[in-house]
Amino acid sequence: MAGHRVAHATLKGPSVVKELIIGMALGLAAGGLWKMHHWNEQRKTRVFYDLLERGEISVIAAEE
Repeated sequence: MAGHRVAHATLKGPSVVKELIIGMALGLAAGGLWKMHHWNEQRKTRVFYDLLERGEISVIAAEE
């Protein structure tokens, strides 16, 4: 039995370039999603203050 050889897959170490590219891609994707969220919140705030300035809405509760 000592003469039989079994082919094992050789394990390689981590590929630094591949990990850098994957990390940058994930970072850019997460950053893009965060930026889109931020722009949406800015738009909501801008619309609110525009409506407030035109008098279409009020922050004071109306008495009935």
